[in-house]
Formats: sequence, structure tokens, C-alpha cells
Amino acid sequence: MSDLLSEEIRAMIGAERFYPAQEEVSAVAIRYFAIAVGDTDPVYVDDAAAMAQGYPSRIAPPTFVVETGQYAGNTPNDNGYVPHEWDWPEGFRTIRGGQDYTFTRPVLPSDRISVRYRLESVEEKSSRDGRGQLLAISMAEYVDAAGAIIATNRELFFLQPMEIAA
Repeated sequence: MSDLLSEEIRAMIGAERFYPAQEEVSAVAIRYFAIAVGDTDPVYVDDAAAMAQGYPSRIAPPTFVVETGQYAGNTPNDNGYVPHEWDWPEGFRTIRGGQDYTFTRPVLPSDRISVRYRLESVEEKSSRDGRGQLLAISMAEYVDAAGAIIATNRELFFLQPMEIAA
């Protein structure tokens, strides 16, 4: 294997990024998300239906918390998405390898969701064809205004040198 795990990348391990909430989530954002993902459960669009099931108001579908751009103050990319990305050195492409979500409680319209990303680890591994690549794991913690964790997302991704990607 090559030495892809440079000192520059090693120094990134443990790095954190924090994106504070810009505003409350809102009932309309929850409704639009439920419509966009095709989930017709009334607890996402009707406060009375949600309260009948023991919630204080309507709630958001579970993955709303990880897809909302509410906490991102960045400029949207060409697709209109506001992503979080690590500042990897030139010459790598990033491929998502999987995600492990944990949801602590439903998101409410009144929530202000902030997120903290932490780069947990990066290690060099062989690709299927024996060439080197990096395996990185990051953790995102989505928190409410009081700092209580609403959800976490541990994400695994591969960094492949551009010559492998071709």
C-alpha cells in the first residue's frame, strides 16, 4: 500500500465543526419534508393527530433531522444543497460507505437544531483491486437549543485517490 495517510490528514483526526441553528424548524418545513419523502402519516402534518399519539405537537419524520439545512449558514452548492464537508487535500474523491443513525426523540416545529461534526478516525485500507484508499469515520450530533442530543449519525466514507476513481 502507498502512504496516503499523510501528516496533514492525520492532523485532521479529532477536528470538530459546529453549525448553530439559524431559526426554529417550523411546521411548514416538516410538512414539506413529509410530502417530499412520500410519508403520509398524519402525525407529520396534523397537530391533533400527533397529540392523540402523545406528542406535544406534530413531529418530523426521523430523517428530517439529518437532512435539514437549518443549521447550515453556508452557501448552497450547484444542486441547492448546503453540505458539510471536511477540507481534504486535493486529489481525493469521497464515496459514502454507510451511515448509522440513532434517533433520541422526534423533532418538533419549535426546535432549533444545531449540529457538531467530529472526524473520529482515518485509516489506510486496500481497495478491492489492492490499491490504497482511506477509510474515514465521522460523527454528527444533532442537538436542540438546550444542548440535548436529538439524533446522531456515524458516517463511514472512503477517500480514493483520483487515479483509482478514473
